[in-house]
Amino acid sequence: MALTKRIIPCLDIKDGRVVKGTKFIDLRDAGDPVERAAVYNEQGADEVVFLDITASKEKRGALLSVIGRAADELFLPLTVGGGIHDTNDITELLRAGADKVSINTGGVKDPELYTKGADIFGNQCIVAAIDVRRRYDIDVEIKLEALSKERGVRSKETQIPIPEKPNPIRLPDGTACWYEVVIYGGSTPTGIDAVWWAKEAEARGAGEILLTSMETDGEKDGFDLAITKAVADSVHVPIIASGGVGTLEHFYDGFTKGNADACLAASVFHYGTYTVLDVKRYLHDRGINVRL
Repeated sequence: MALTKRIIPCLDIKDGRVVKGTKFIDLRDAGDPVERAAVYNEQGADEVVFLDITASKEKRGALLSVIGRAADELFLPLTVGGGIHDTNDITELLRAGADKVSINTGGVKDPELYTKGADIFGNQCIVAAIDVRRRYDIDVEIKLEALSKERGVRSKETQIPIPEKPNPIRLPDGTACWYEVVIYGGSTPTGIDAVWWAKEAEARGAGEILLTSMETDGEKDGFDLAITKAVADSVHVPIIASGGVGTLEHFYDGFTKGNADACLAASVFHYGTYTVLDVKRYLHDRGINVRL
């Protein structure tokens, strides 16, 4: 029997409140995070993701309070991300009540964080969050300034060679591009190829990948299926598709065309377009194995 596909509401948190925008900007208030998560819990969400988008130490207290309240009131797995730079940050979040941590910028700046986190807490706790943006200069040489490691040096036995050129991906209109990893909330390009980085994060110990395309985030035109499928087909850990859901069919496409293991969404849930149960019933009727 095929593994159950997951539906995951995502709550971006700023100063203890849920916010939502488009391509990580133009943020609007969307309510109290624990109240919103409790609704999704009742609707049958498989887990909930909290992302601290301010991700600064002085705001961490507000996030820890939210996690503690959520852990006390909810009965579903909770993944938390934002501002994680060392294993002490991971410990702090897990102690507050998180089940998993989602690491993006901290992992790119120090890839050993994935390895150390997996060694200490288990790879089931470590999610590699990868934000990506399209680039069309497919002949560019790969630059890895953000990775302060020598070529070929890895702490894990599995070594993923650093490519000289990015992985070309063909879009539906036939255009060739590649996807660059971006950090700091999408504001900083890294020169790192997303497909290679997904494999590297897996080799270092990440037990799951949360993939968000800034090309589609908040646009409600559907997931960026080209990069979702490319990453899903390149790794062996579960892939969470993120960024762009606007219709029920977009969830279906994420699973069937993007080969995702889970679909994450925000706006369609926060503003009442669909309930989690609406999505699951639709998917069930179309032959997708979901937990009802």
